Amino acid sequence: MYSLRELYKIGKGPSSSHTMGPHNAARIFAERHPDAARFEVTLYGSLAATGKGHMTDVAILEALEPIGPVKINWEPSRFLEYHPNGMLFKAFKADDTLEEEWTVFSIGGGALSEGPGKEMSKSGEVYELNTLTDIINWCDANGRSIWEYVEICEGPEIWDYLQGIWEAMKASVVRGLNNEGRLPGPLNLARKASKYHIKALGYQPNLRSRGLVFAYALAVSEENASGGTIVTAPTCGSSGVLPGVLYHLANSHAFSDTKILRALATAGIIGNVVKQNASISGAEVGCQGEVGVACAMASAAACQLFGGSPYQLEYAAEMGLEHHLGMTCDPVCGLVQIPCIERNAFAATRALDSNIYSTFSDGRHRISFDHVVEVMKQTGHDLPSLYKETSAGGLALKYLQK
Repeated sequence: MYSLRELYKIGKGPSSSHTMGPHNAARIFAERHPDAARFEVTLYGSLAATGKGHMTDVAILEALEPIGPVKINWEPSRFLEYHPNGMLFKAFKADDTLEEEWTVFSIGGGALSEGPGKEMSKSGEVYELNTLTDIINWCDANGRSIWEYVEICEGPEIWDYLQGIWEAMKASVVRGLNNEGRLPGPLNLARKASKYHIKALGYQPNLRSRGLVFAYALAVSEENASGGTIVTAPTCGSSGVLPGVLYHLANSHAFSDTKILRALATAGIIGNVVKQNASISGAEVGCQGEVGVACAMASAAACQLFGGSPYQLEYAAEMGLEHHLGMTCDPVCGLVQIPCIERNAFAATRALDSNIYSTFSDGRHRISFDHVVEVMKQTGHDLPSLYKETSAGGLALKYLQK
């Protein structure tokens, strides 16, 4: 598996697959052709179907237009074989001859690939173990925790990186709580985080706790929906779940930054296992790969913070993902707003419930996290494309027909 640096990324929303990935690809292509006379970019499948709502064109133009004119072609009904988020970049010389064409895929979380086995990683393979079962067995055999496995594989410098990630997460919560008004786009959706936060403070402790988690997750998700700076955890569309849980627990239980960073490391392993063995791309496996994985990550992080054993932690993560199996990705109008924002809030509270449920147990259970990952992958492949970030079915269909 790759470094956690390639899972947790600080960037601008609203979509890691549809905004960050295409922007990164365009930037790479621009660096290859600083003297190009013009560019042509063709977007396929999910990228073309919801690209305008996700500001894919804006992200690409931002990187290429300073060099020369850009023509963008939209091919929503054509899906390239490897992944639904395909892009074809072309650079032309002044005499209009083709200088280079490059096919690349945005495979989730801002990551890029040139095809099977050709993921464009900066770190290379960092982790030798690729399943949670193997990692838990290693922890058991060596008397270690998952965060210690991260430190051994990544080196102690990973903590400085995760500190930066935590600071960015906290900042996105604070901005989201302070910002009010309408989110961009044709839905005219009003921000809710600030109101939820104020209302939550007026309740007794039990309801207050739940309301604050809602507010924090909403805050980050609304920042993402408005194109603000967030952390992929594991994606932009699911970026509110883990920060919402960690921000709440840090404030309500006075956990130190050291404890939070260890929880981030643990959550990162959960996300990495799914990214390695299945997918975190809504265009490939539906929202189960985004919000479902984010819930699993937050469940494990919470369990880590409250002293759960590796087996209880695995159980918490398993429940967080299992109970999102089959969740479709059907963003209304191609925006990361409905149902995405509310899903983040509900997944954050479900993560806390998964932690409580697992710590009541001894960690023994029948269905392993790794098996749920396999099922999630197969379920995602079985879903029709209209339920995988094309805005052609499900909740989005009503608005499509207007």
